[in-house]
Amino acid sequence: MEPSGTFEPTYYNSLYRHGVDEKRRVQVPAKWRPTKSGVEFTLVLWPKHKDGPCLRALPPVQTAKLMKDIDAMPNSDPNKVVLKRFIGSESIQVALDKSGRICLPEKMARDAGITNEAVLVGLLDRFEIWNPDRYEKIKTSDAIMAQEAFKLME
Repeated sequence: MEPSGTFEPTYYNSLYRHGVDEKRRVQVPAKWRPTKSGVEFTLVLWPKHKDGPCLRALPPVQTAKLMKDIDAMPNSDPNKVVLKRFIGSESIQVALDKSGRICLPEKMARDAGITNEAVLVGLLDRFEIWNPDRYEKIKTSDAIMAQEAFKLME
């Protein structure tokens, strides 16, 4: 969630399906766009899914939180440098153009399987950009897991 000029957070909710143009630009929903100009999202190739990676888009607040969480890990933990190296090498800063689009880097789009269409999925404090076919597989497994997850909220 990103503070706006009035310090109200942006919530990344809902699901959007957008075309990807020949320059790999994809529209970011108007409700998800920062109110302040010059704000960049951090795109990370997110490999945690058995059906293939997606692109995770972190607003500045979440990027700072991620770095703080990694920095808080003990230096003796070998995962600390692995995370820094992986996220550092598999991420890039992207800004919105005047039309509200971000440009997906060629290698990241290819690795995530994103070609002419993308599904943008809100994760409340960040969002993901998926290949539509991969997302359908994830959505099915998420629906099964959600039944257990919601029990924790009762």
